[in-house]
Amino acid sequence: MTQPGRPDDSYLRAVSAATERAVAAAEPIRSDFAGAGEALRADVERWVDDHAADLLALSHDLHAHPEEAFAEHRSVARVAELLRQRGFDAEVGVGGLETALRTGIGTGSPHVAVLAEYDALPGIGHGCGHNIICAAGVGGFLAAATAVAVTGGRVTLVGTPAEEGGGGKEHLARAGVFDDVDAVVMLHPFSHDIATHPFLGRRQLEVVFHGVAAHAAAQPFMGRNALDAVVATYQGVAALRQHIPSTDRVHGIITDGGKRPNVVPDRAAALFYVRSAEPGSLQDLAARIEAIAHGAASMTGCGVELRWDESPAYLPIRHNDTLAARWARHQARRGRTSLPRGVVPEYLTGSTDLGNLSYRLPAIHPMIGLGDPNLSLHTEEFAAAAASAAGDQAVLDGAVGLALTTVDFLADAELRAAVREEFEAAGGALDVTTYFA
Repeated sequence: MTQPGRPDDSYLRAVSAATERAVAAAEPIRSDFAGAGEALRADVERWVDDHAADLLALSHDLHAHPEEAFAEHRSVARVAELLRQRGFDAEVGVGGLETALRTGIGTGSPHVAVLAEYDALPGIGHGCGHNIICAAGVGGFLAAATAVAVTGGRVTLVGTPAEEGGGGKEHLARAGVFDDVDAVVMLHPFSHDIATHPFLGRRQLEVVFHGVAAHAAAQPFMGRNALDAVVATYQGVAALRQHIPSTDRVHGIITDGGKRPNVVPDRAAALFYVRSAEPGSLQDLAARIEAIAHGAASMTGCGVELRWDESPAYLPIRHNDTLAARWARHQARRGRTSLPRGVVPEYLTGSTDLGNLSYRLPAIHPMIGLGDPNLSLHTEEFAAAAASAAGDQAVLDGAVGLALTTVDFLADAELRAAVREEFEAAGGALDVTTYFA
């Protein structure tokens, strides 16, 4: 047995060196809004530090007991338990999802939702650090809740299941969970601290070809080969990659290639992920993939089924820079420099269902670094880092950032107006539910 060739890492090393230089030269992000005032912010930050043990215990508990999408029963129960200990009754099963959670404090508007994810990856566990996302979100909510009597308004914690492919946030949005929310805030662990890192929109396409079975040796001319159609589609997608924007991605696998070599396959299938940086370009890329599949069907004399989005499609994130700048300011008080967009290579990214919310209302999704600039998401190394000392610090710094950004939004009418103005200038709310219909 021969071993696979090891990819050369010279390009990655060059990118890493260039990124280090860009990080060192980056200018701090500014935000000059008054916010909630220093005394109140100091009280909120102090709450997080005083309750660090509880938040870190939650993070480590989730990390030690990873649960996959829509099956996060133990995880959501653990969150609800901590909330009850702090005097909050959490509704579990909100929005028709058994493992979704909601609790809150205050009434009326302004209304901020702090989001918590807690699903893990098969085989890797928390290789995306959702234990950090959850613990920081819970801590951010609880800390912000201490200020609501002063700021007025309302803060809600929403536990959102199944970010890893299940589209939990989209399910909750369609159920009306975010209908009266004015802004949503959450964070994501990463290799670097970044205020507004791009995430791509993503759609899933299953292509199923139907041919005609025949004996592959005796009468191949009586068959119509569905596997040939899948292979032609795969090759067509490979040729397409040369002619799409550098931000776009298409990757796929063959999920059914027939049963036996001596039978012309009468069924074959492939699954593709289609990603793009803008909603409109995602629509265009999807149409081009469809054309390839129909062409392959015509070439081979097969029928074809196109099954889009078994789970909800993900839109790219539309960041609210005004609100993200408040996050950056509050991270600075924790000794972190939250970078602007474009300093870290933007192809180092994936997709998230937070994008769907960001086209409904103002949203932030900053990245919080775990101390190693070479960490890669969805790896065993990232899972280990999510329970490390650096991961713990991200929980506490992240909770402070979410809490203070929330409190500033509640307290500062000028900030809220600027956040909303930016959102409307970017195109306002999109009808996400029907966008790809």
